[in-house]
Amino acid sequence: MNKNVKYVALGLTAFIIGMSVNNFAISNVPSKIAVVDVQKVVASSSQVKALKADREAKIKDLANFVTTARANVAKESNADKKKELETKYNKELNSKRDAIQKDYAKKLAAIDKNISSVINQKAKAANYDIVLAKGVVLYGGTDITSEITKSVK
Repeated sequence: MNKNVKYVALGLTAFIIGMSVNNFAISNVPSKIAVVDVQKVVASSSQVKALKADREAKIKDLANFVTTARANVAKESNADKKKELETKYNKELNSKRDAIQKDYAKKLAAIDKNISSVINQKAKAANYDIVLAKGVVLYGGTDITSEITKSVK
C-alpha cells in the first residue's frame, strides 16, 4: 500500500511539473503572426501563368507528334516494320513526355523557391515571428497576401 502511495505521488508530481512547463512554453508564444494565401499568390503569378502556357504548347506539340506517328504507322503495310515503327515512336514519345515533365518540375520548383524567398523577405522586413498558410489558420494573424502577390512577378 505504501508503494502505491509513492507511485501516485510520483505521478502527480510529474503531472504538475509537466503542466508548469507547458504553461511556461505557452506564455512565450511569439506575438507577431502573419498569414499568406499561397494558392492566391501562385494563381496570380505571371511566372506560373507563363509556365502553364508553355506546358500546354508542349503538350499540343506532343499530341501532334502522336497523330503523325499514328498516321505513319497506319501507312506501313509490313507487320514487322509496323511493329518497329510503333516501338520507335513509343520510345520517342516517352522520351519527349519525360523531358516535358522534368522541365516543368524544375521550373515549378524554381518558382516555388522564389515565392518562398519573397515570403521570407517580407516577413523578416516586417518583423513577423511566424508566417502560416491561410488555410490552416482559423482565426487571427495579419494577412500579408496582397503584399506578397505584388512582389512575386
